Amino acid sequence: QVQLVESGGGSVQAGGSLRLSCAASGRTSSRYLMGWFRQAPGKEREFVAAWGWTTYYADSVKGRFTISRDNAKNTVYLQMNNLKPEDPALYYCAAASGSFYITALSASEYRYWGQGTQVTVSS
Repeated sequence: QVQLVESGGGSVQAGGSLRLSCAASGRTSSRYLMGWFRQAPGKEREFVAAWGWTTYYADSVKGRFTISRDNAKNTVYLQMNNLKPEDPALYYCAAASGSFYITALSASEYRYWGQGTQVTVSS
């Protein structure tokens, strides 16, 4: 089992920044795929970013968000800059159960999920 705990969410004004953290514990490995997804009210969960053999980003966040990983701390970060009114959502950290994946973009490729951390952006 892998446990994921997100933190760092909050409320910022448009154009502001937040850094989300996801601490992993249990049977995990620095080689395993890890990612961030988000879900806004009334919308489906969508891919945001992932760290696998390389990094992956949704088009909507490219150039604004950066995913990073500290293997010594078993923690993945999502630095979010220039937050926009379309970014508010519940942000989830996710981990795969291995290092093999097809796209890294599909929620079905991830086995473990955190509880989510809320991000709010005011204009």
